[in-house]
Amino acid sequence: MKKVVPQFFVRFAFIGALAVPMLSEAKPIRASNDPVKDEPPITEKDREHWAFRPLLSPEPPQVKTADRVVNDIDRFVLQRLEAKNLRLAAPADAATLIRRLSFDLIGLPPTPDEVKAFEASSATDPRAYEALVDRLLSMDQYGEHWAQQWLDLARFAETDGFEHDLDRKQSWQYRDWVIKALNADLPYDDFVAMQIAGDELPGGDAVATGFLLAGPDMPDTNFQDERMHLLLNGIASTVGSAFLGITIGCAQCHDHPYDPISQADFYRLRACFDNVPKLKRDKQLGPTFVESGKSVPVSKVCIRGDHHRPGPAIQAGYPRIANPAGIEVYSVESSRSTGRRAALARWITQPSNALFLRSSANRLWMNHFGKPLVGSPTDLGNQGDKPTHPELLDWLAARLPRERWSLKAMHKLIVMSATYRQAGDVQGVPLSVEAAAERTMLYAHFPRRRLTGEQLRDAMLMTAGRINWKPGGEGVRLPLPPEVSKTLLEKQISVTPDVTEHDRRSIYAFARRNLRYPLFDVFDRPDALMSCGRRSESTTAPQSLMLFNSAFSLSMATSLADVVTTIAGTEPESVVQAAVWRCYGRAPQPQEVLMGRDFLEKQTALTGTWREALTDYCLALLNANAFCYVD
Repeated sequence: MKKVVPQFFVRFAFIGALAVPMLSEAKPIRASNDPVKDEPPITEKDREHWAFRPLLSPEPPQVKTADRVVNDIDRFVLQRLEAKNLRLAAPADAATLIRRLSFDLIGLPPTPDEVKAFEASSATDPRAYEALVDRLLSMDQYGEHWAQQWLDLARFAETDGFEHDLDRKQSWQYRDWVIKALNADLPYDDFVAMQIAGDELPGGDAVATGFLLAGPDMPDTNFQDERMHLLLNGIASTVGSAFLGITIGCAQCHDHPYDPISQADFYRLRACFDNVPKLKRDKQLGPTFVESGKSVPVSKVCIRGDHHRPGPAIQAGYPRIANPAGIEVYSVESSRSTGRRAALARWITQPSNALFLRSSANRLWMNHFGKPLVGSPTDLGNQGDKPTHPELLDWLAARLPRERWSLKAMHKLIVMSATYRQAGDVQGVPLSVEAAAERTMLYAHFPRRRLTGEQLRDAMLMTAGRINWKPGGEGVRLPLPPEVSKTLLEKQISVTPDVTEHDRRSIYAFARRNLRYPLFDVFDRPDALMSCGRRSESTTAPQSLMLFNSAFSLSMATSLADVVTTIAGTEPESVVQAAVWRCYGRAPQPQEVLMGRDFLEKQTALTGTWREALTDYCLALLNANAFCYVD
């Protein structure tokens, strides 16, 4: 796939495995010989854990059912299936596949015309599916969709949290940077590095360092030392979980109880960020990470995690279990900063960093299939889950740098596989609970996924013909129901006056830390207090009540009724055809037509008007599993 990177992204090369400094006047900061009393050594047994071993590059295996192989991903999946006398499900039909792919790559449903066109072209053109993949990856809506998953990791919100939950002016610029970077297919190593040290890297962007300061903060506290202590702990913990897939934050107060991570390891990593005397709230850039100068400060271990009890001095370094080569931090002399974050960025993104690559590949797979190869994506350590397909995980991890760190190339690789394109419906097959779970774990069919709260809202807006495609800019303050707004302070309940802004995509909704938008809240949006690598998925009564009774749902149903009337008039069968195509991206089944006609007839008699009956019918369609789930 041809990659075009806009002018505002300048590619900077990393030397990689040796972590050799690229700028002049670099000097090492020793870490491995810090005199920390009683620090447990890293043993050979520690390094035997699967996640801490060097990255392998396994050869794709030979399989019996080679006729189902589209690319090497299928070989790894089929190897496990064949060992259990299982096989891939039949390929999904065209309508199912385009709906799945559209929600997956751009977070939105396909239009009826797009579905019909793909059904026609896929019947005659073997390249129709690949052309669809390329088209969706090239759309601006791709970045708007995939950015939300990254913002979950970053703890992004546009307010501080805590008691006053103050607004963060211009923080939306970090959100927009993420969207633009993803749409431009900024190489993933650069994408990560710029968020750690965008201000220190050649061609970098300080806005990207909003990642470090995206978490909760209490700027109005009288205890600024404690504030800084908590912020730095949050930064180090988030870097560990988001980029290395380990719970290094568990070592803030004591050595990690399960993994070979000492308290000194935690504070060595934190020392990379210690040179921040104050947090800058720039009016143009929003929260950005700004160091006090080029002098390297003295960092110390906090005894029992208490910043009032400074312990032995510690120097910047990398977690020993993730750094078997003993690479040292190289401080780059600069007039503005210590250069330690640039060194950290180089070390994290080197092609030999097994934890970084495994955690990245695992999260990428999870976001396509709804379940990761390792069930605990932010904890690959001893208490985390074991990979279901370890060879596939390592193969994908090694493939990322080989694809020149292109996320779009990795997306295409995964969605082009037969594993991704197989059907998800296994109804009619008598299975025990255990057998069904095994089939799902081994990808013997595509796992059904429920839409997120953001996807549900965006799909409703698009289906109802209401979506506003305007990109970027300040977060839109959406109207809230009275029972919710009354819990806020008066200055927090303002609503964006331009009502057309209320119909913009959910990624642009103002993200208040202390109060999530109700639809997002009930559908498990994380609270942005800590990095979230995998959203929970609950099934609760408030979800049904929200979808069926909220003012937003009723407004969408009313608009959808207008659209359907414009398309089909008032003839019941034509209305049902148009409404089902609009909501589900497929033709209705015969029984759906009969049920729809019957409902419209009875509901018209009950409500007294065709318009109310049609609105109720549209509301029912928007609440059905066929709308809320992707097969």
